[in-house]
Amino acid sequence: MLSELRSLLTGEPDPIANAANTAAWLFLRLPRINWAGFYFLHGETLVVGPFQGQPACTRIPLGRGVCGTAAARNETIVVPDVHLFEGHIACDSASRSEIVVPFTIAGRLAGVLDIDSPELDRFKQPDRVLIEAVAALYAEACASPAPADAGSRASQASPA
Repeated sequence: MLSELRSLLTGEPDPIANAANTAAWLFLRLPRINWAGFYFLHGETLVVGPFQGQPACTRIPLGRGVCGTAAARNETIVVPDVHLFEGHIACDSASRSEIVVPFTIAGRLAGVLDIDSPELDRFKQPDRVLIEAVAALYAEACASPAPADAGSRASQASPA
């Protein structure tokens, strides 16, 4: 499953392009989710990036909600029932469980990968392993240098 995402990201270092493709890939490949996307760290605030799902909270301070807490601790947080998580920020009232994985680029916390589900206790250990691997693959791709022919690839992909 990860080989498909790896081939999608290989050779593209742009974090927005990679986040957009990663969010879309997750949304299509993971069953029983209703939101998948990125928040990027800007100072002391997470700012929404590319995602799939309902419109989301735009800014989340570090230490607030599941995303802000995961970023502040720099550790994955799995929440079986978001209504029991103190300080949960409800962007989509249909969400019942959540997993948030922080990621680093060039050795610095860059943001979090956030996935929500309308099911209670949706995310188990295999999901955690997969989503942490996805976040690491995303960060690795963004830390890679741009290929020398990046400009020519874009022009080749344009319709005539």
